[in-house]
Amino acid sequence: MKKVLIIGGGFVGLNTAKKLGNHKEFDVTIIDRKNHHLFQPLLYQVAMAGLSPADIAYPIRSVMADFSNIDVLLAEVTSIDPDLREVTTSGGKLSYDYLILGCGSQHSYFGHNEWENFAPGLKTLSQATEIRRRVLLAFEQAAGETSIQKRNQHLTFVIIGGGPTGVELAGAIGEMSRYTLTKDFKKLDTSRTRIILVEGMPRILMPYDEALSKKAARDLENLGVQVWTNALVTKIDESGVFIGDERINASTVLWAAGVSPASLTASLPFAKDIMGRVLTESNCSVKGYPNIFVAGDQAAFKDGERYLPGLAPVAIQQGRYIGEYLIY
Repeated sequence: MKKVLIIGGGFVGLNTAKKLGNHKEFDVTIIDRKNHHLFQPLLYQVAMAGLSPADIAYPIRSVMADFSNIDVLLAEVTSIDPDLREVTTSGGKLSYDYLILGCGSQHSYFGHNEWENFAPGLKTLSQATEIRRRVLLAFEQAAGETSIQKRNQHLTFVIIGGGPTGVELAGAIGEMSRYTLTKDFKKLDTSRTRIILVEGMPRILMPYDEALSKKAARDLENLGVQVWTNALVTKIDESGVFIGDERINASTVLWAAGVSPASLTASLPFAKDIMGRVLTESNCSVKGYPNIFVAGDQAAFKDGERYLPGLAPVAIQQGRYIGEYLIY
């Protein structure tokens, strides 16, 4: 029986495990720091009070309950020795025949980690609920404010990063302020909310076709979102943000810009790209280690001349492929 360790209960891990489920020749263990799988594509809905956290978090053990050869271990992986085929966790050491890494990614503040307190990112349930608290509180504070200047500051939202998460957040705040909250705040004109989406590249949604980017920008503008491209953040503090030399007073700043692979990735003795992701072969394995596979946000997988984006469909397809590859 082959021992398979899967690090990460995200889209990569669960889809690999499901493919190996009930194949008696594999003894599979999923290791994760949390006991639930998070459906990240809908995380922005929790942040915007459209869904509750329980709607997008599923116990990993429940998902794997029908597979007798799959176990789940709640632990944190601290190191990996690919030559000894050994993983060290917070609960001890485990050996493996095959190792699948799908640890995902974390936010990168480009060397300005102090910005995180002022501009939370959106990768976890706790971050989503914190963003929801800040957004709703901003409207409450605006409703009770007599100073026009202060009211405008509370009604100004800056989202940094024009990728999928930033676009979703900006659009959701636009819909909320123009359609949902107008009924709740009778003495506050929520339609005057100012929403600015800041992107450092020439257009939003850069990994996608240009026509799609343009359509997304038009749709956002119809919701009252100002799209600023070729714009770089130079400073963030408790009362706003600097875009270049221009100061924007805003009570709510949200971070949806840079990402980097999970912290474990830096310690791995594998070749990496400029973003710190592990370079993989065409079958998602690591060069020199055919029994180790890396996929999802943690991997730099090249399709032709471009790297695949860090999106759920990519991670799902890679996870399924790895499982089928091991079987056949």
